[in-house]
Amino acid sequence: MKKLALILTLLASTSVWAQGDAEAGKAKSNTCVACHGADGNSVLPDYPNLAGQHANYIEKQLKEFKLGAQSGGEQGRYNAVMAGMVAPLSEQDMADLAAYYATLTPKPGTTPEGAVEIGRQLYMAGDAERGIATCVACHGPRGNGTPSSGFPKISGQSANYLASQLKMFRAEERHNDMNNMMRSVAAKLTDEEIDALSSYLGGLH
Repeated sequence: MKKLALILTLLASTSVWAQGDAEAGKAKSNTCVACHGADGNSVLPDYPNLAGQHANYIEKQLKEFKLGAQSGGEQGRYNAVMAGMVAPLSEQDMADLAAYYATLTPKPGTTPEGAVEIGRQLYMAGDAERGIATCVACHGPRGNGTPSSGFPKISGQSANYLASQLKMFRAEERHNDMNNMMRSVAAKLTDEEIDALSSYLGGLH
């Protein structure tokens, strides 16, 4: 019985993420193009670039958008637009889309000169006196994140999108971060710091 229980536990843990098929994901991505671009690089600054993002992170967010819609925002991650997009998706659909976008090439962004000083300081060193952790610890020196730990790639991302997400974390309107990590950091940032940090990340690659 113990061996059977162990086998069932292992099967359950490995079935959390479906095996994605990038080609199938490409065929299913037509409805995503309007916001996220034909190549996964959004031309609209309020929407994230998905090209090159870690597949497990994309899949997790899709699942949490669906959970957010089903729970009225009490769980997961709620967004009115995405709620409608994920409603018809199966877990296999989500895995396929995630696999597809992970294969695409992200376009390099730029960092405005005025954002470098504040942005670099916060990203690389944080602010120990105010209890602000460094971003580099989780997202890496080039902002590529760590897929095995679930931390997303944030370099080259739209400054508008990043700023909106940091402000949502700060206001606790987004609460699907691991161990309250993003909410804890964002709560201590000013609007000026959020804008500078978000702009800095555009050219961090």
